[in-house]
Amino acid sequence: MRILHLGLGAFHRAHQAVVLQRLIEGGDTDWHIAAGNICPGQEAVEAALLDQAGVYTVENVAPDGRTQYQRVQSIRTVLPYEPGLASLIELGARPSTRILSFTVTEAGYAPGPGNALFPVLAAILRKRRRFDAGKLSLLCCDNLRHNGQVALAGLLDHLEDDALLRDWVLLNTSWPSCMVDRITPRTPPELRARVFAATGKDDAAPVMAESWLQWVIEDEFCNGRPAWEQAGVQMVGDVAAYEEAKIRILNAGHSAIAWAGTLLGHRFIHEAVLDPRVRRIAHDYITEQVLPCLVAKGSLLDLAGYRDSVLARFGNAALGDTCRRVIADSGSKLAGFIVPTLRERLAAGADIASGALLPALMLMRLQRWHSGELDDAYEDQSMETETVHAICAAADPVMAFAANQALWGDLAGNARLVDALRSAMERLPERLAA
Repeated sequence: MRILHLGLGAFHRAHQAVVLQRLIEGGDTDWHIAAGNICPGQEAVEAALLDQAGVYTVENVAPDGRTQYQRVQSIRTVLPYEPGLASLIELGARPSTRILSFTVTEAGYAPGPGNALFPVLAAILRKRRRFDAGKLSLLCCDNLRHNGQVALAGLLDHLEDDALLRDWVLLNTSWPSCMVDRITPRTPPELRARVFAATGKDDAAPVMAESWLQWVIEDEFCNGRPAWEQAGVQMVGDVAAYEEAKIRILNAGHSAIAWAGTLLGHRFIHEAVLDPRVRRIAHDYITEQVLPCLVAKGSLLDLAGYRDSVLARFGNAALGDTCRRVIADSGSKLAGFIVPTLRERLAAGADIASGALLPALMLMRLQRWHSGELDDAYEDQSMETETVHAICAAADPVMAFAANQALWGDLAGNARLVDALRSAMERLPERLAA
């Protein structure tokens, strides 16, 4: 039985593929993965994996720097990108494909002509319906709240003119939400040599990741699934509590550290989090803004313990994770990871002083990029460069930033938000200098 995964990026190969490898090594060989990209740009990785029959090495790095190397053989079929994606669509429509999973980054779910995901899903499901290929579970593995329902809603919106397929989708698919957690830096060029030195294998497509791996999945599959629970996955009825804790603490904290670290000249996440100025901003935000919101939602998780473990994981120097990688797609990260907490705090009449520092960090970083003080490439699918330049060149950049509806949704232009952002921008130079 097959899982078809959309995306051959490092995160999938360090996370979902590794979990299935655990099952295979335990003797359960009923499932395998086929994977292919839905956009061009990763030709070198595709070619390497094709040459290696889908097999590659994961370098697992513990916080103390110890490394272990794992060969992953769960990806049995590699589908190189081709215009039209005929091979990928055909494989998705076969009855032996029981699960379709995808990691396309948070920005990949935005509506509009630039979205590559929903046309592909529609094509696969349309062909599947035509050939009566059976039910299909679709598993979103990106950092979005209720990610299964977000993906389903996006597809149904895409199918607004195809009532027949919409009805079939609602009857023949399931969309479990899940929470994924494993820090996976961009693969450094020296990793290939390290893998060869440690294993004797010349691997042209290795990945590295922290030793921590967590996956929590709602057990709502309509056509079978692997026995993931035997490989350490938490199968639950509702993923919301895990999802909220991870997104609001880890993902939001990661962005805060990357923004502040960049402004202070740090290249790496571990350097930034070891800077007491940066760590204090992230710690105060999580403690003063996030934890009260999660407690109010009735979370029974050890939130303070999770906060501390996350900050410790960010200090893993052996990962060499860059601020630049984490800063990518900042617009969608602000909207998805931070704005919900600020919205709830404002609705409760609570103070958002430490919360406003995070978007202020993002705005200050954009202003420095706009003025040419930062030489990092701009990488944000959710905000065009013209939009950034317009915000930064405005007579009142704070107001222009706070009025952007794509970032703030119903908070755009909120007077209390604007006041808090102004105050945060005034305090930032002192906070970063302290």
